[in-house]
Amino acid sequence: MAKSFERKFFGTDGVRDLANTGNMTPEMALKLGRAFVKFSGAKKIIIGRDTRKSCRMLEGALFSGMSSEGAEVLLTGIIPTPGVSWAIKNYNAGGGAVISASHNPAEYNGIKFLGSDGCKLSDEDEFKIEQIILNDDQNDTHSPNQIGDVKDVPDAINNYARHLASLLKFKFGKIAFDCANGAASVIVPKLLEFTGLNGKIISSKFDGLNINANAGVMHMENLTEYVRKNNMTLGFAFDGDADRVLVSDAKGRIIDGDIILWVLARWLRAKNYSGSSQTAVTVMSNMALESHLMNEGIKTLRCPVGDRYVLDAMRSSGAALGGEQSGHIIVRDFTSTGDGICTAMLFLNAIHELNEDINTLIDRFGRYAQKLTNLKLTRPRDEVDMNTINSIAEKYQADLKNSGRVFIRTSGTEPLLRILVEAQDPEKVNSLSQILEEQLLKLC
Repeated sequence: MAKSFERKFFGTDGVRDLANTGNMTPEMALKLGRAFVKFSGAKKIIIGRDTRKSCRMLEGALFSGMSSEGAEVLLTGIIPTPGVSWAIKNYNAGGGAVISASHNPAEYNGIKFLGSDGCKLSDEDEFKIEQIILNDDQNDTHSPNQIGDVKDVPDAINNYARHLASLLKFKFGKIAFDCANGAASVIVPKLLEFTGLNGKIISSKFDGLNINANAGVMHMENLTEYVRKNNMTLGFAFDGDADRVLVSDAKGRIIDGDIILWVLARWLRAKNYSGSSQTAVTVMSNMALESHLMNEGIKTLRCPVGDRYVLDAMRSSGAALGGEQSGHIIVRDFTSTGDGICTAMLFLNAIHELNEDINTLIDRFGRYAQKLTNLKLTRPRDEVDMNTINSIAEKYQADLKNSGRVFIRTSGTEPLLRILVEAQDPEKVNSLSQILEEQLLKLC
């Protein structure tokens, strides 16, 4: 990430804060809306949102800013982030915005922008939007007849669901879908209707305050217990804006993004998709994935955390597939951003055509022991002494040599320092994690 594009408001996934405070007030949403239109020049913009109580408040301010700059705004209502990406291309829009804080609790919210290609903006583009906000001339207004229209497009949800349904080529046993009381809640019922899947939906009764609450990818025990108790074939869990997916096998064990990538990479390779000889993953992916892909003749490309950085790596390399351990998966011929429900449909196709035994995937994957420790930051992120922290990490990385790794970074969405330790020896992972936590706590 170029230092010249370090941003004040934007993080790893858009602008995010506690709703109605800091960078997530109606005033800020209006400024972001104005700045996005000035930056992009878009004449038509799609806005979608998740199920948070604060979404309608921010939506009104956001489209007011966009409309005041002359853009026509199409409101989809509640829809997954990838649904906005799909709508941009299918409604001939010049860009889009999603009001969501993804996996964060209901008291948070966020705004992220997508370009005319349906992809998330680059650091440089977000930096330019910030400069417009910081230098905005409030007197630079348009006449009344230049105000852009604001319209509802309720058919977007049905059309997006039909698109997802068209991806599924095979029927399966009983499948559970945990919608995290989020945006997937409005899509999955339609998906089951259009595909005829024997599916059971849980955590879909949203009330504005229960998104991600004891459900979805952040609380996999909700899905795994349901799958196990109800003898389901497998289950899918999403996050609040449904751009992530994790899987439960029939035994109630978690199949994470690394294993999903392992399956999809082999499937794309078997189908001879263009770019299937390479897969982009983040620095958080388990070393076992890299080993498995190497055995399949598939090169692993490492990139920073964030599905837009995954997409950057895919674009520069021509890779057909990329994703994160956390469940953001991008399959180039199908999506422009992480799409949890699309990934679920492709995963079902892949396990059928590869004749996979879902219940042995975890055993065969044989992941390296891995521990992620989160330390709360007591100072602003830009005041954390990362040079000293990186020096400490390098020291212990040298001790591990090629049998493991140490990776430390600040979170782009929360005030946390994340410490990842990975090695084949679980005892080494635990002891080293404890040592690092003790040494780094005073630097946070």
